[in-house]
Amino acid sequence: MDKRLSLENRIGVELKSYDGLMGIYINDFRGNVIRIHDREKFETASTIKLFVLAALFDRIHKGELSLQDMLEYKKEHVIDGSGILSSMEVGTKLSLKNIATLMIIVSDNIATNMLIDFLGVEAINDCIGRLGCRDTVLHNRIDFEAYSRLGTSTPADYASVWERMAQGTLIDRACSEQMLAICRQQHYNSMLTKNLPPYYLDPDNYEEEIIYVASKSGSMDACRNDGGIVSTPYGSYVIVMFNKDFGDNQYYAEHPATVFGSRVSRLIFDQYLALEGRLVL
Repeated sequence: MDKRLSLENRIGVELKSYDGLMGIYINDFRGNVIRIHDREKFETASTIKLFVLAALFDRIHKGELSLQDMLEYKKEHVIDGSGILSSMEVGTKLSLKNIATLMIIVSDNIATNMLIDFLGVEAINDCIGRLGCRDTVLHNRIDFEAYSRLGTSTPADYASVWERMAQGTLIDRACSEQMLAICRQQHYNSMLTKNLPPYYLDPDNYEEEIIYVASKSGSMDACRNDGGIVSTPYGSYVIVMFNKDFGDNQYYAEHPATVFGSRVSRLIFDQYLALEGRLVL
């Protein structure tokens, strides 16, 4: 085979005209891993919320908390940005499960602050360390006026969480399955799915869902990130794409990071299906 047509080189060709830096990590669980700037550090934006979710389930696994425990939405949790709790009354009480679900599937910033304040930044970082993610840190709660950043991570660290979730070893199998069920409902995964064939992603086309994506994305002025698990009839693969150093900080559907990221995602999807569950032969 012509090495100029290797998967890594084809990704490189796809990104030739991209004006940013994309860190990529892809694992087909068949011994094939693609790494491009995977140890580069990036601002996490809302991808840090996956680590908050893991810290919550770590406490649940230890028997210290229950998903049915209730928290009150208080004035100090209020913050602008994504989510729906900003439209609800302060004083509303929600279960930990509902708060965690809102944090992930609509990236609710108020739900995130509720969990960060409840669990504690230090405790969350302790859990991140125990997960072996040495280059990942939650810097602070979400507060755009007080802080210019939220978290730092690498594509490799972020992918390692998805890998263990896919294998049922993130905390334990029960926790992995519950976290996966939440992440499958995620609404903001356009970088991963924008260019995938809609037919495959519509469960109405099948008696049972044969292809699904479980993911968590994140965007701030300094970054555009996405990552998760793509499950197919041939198995599952993990794909993470973190972006920084691009010229345009505005938010819109056709942002270059989203456009080029979605092209990479489609390239990987087609390759994986064509080789029936492998990235390379």
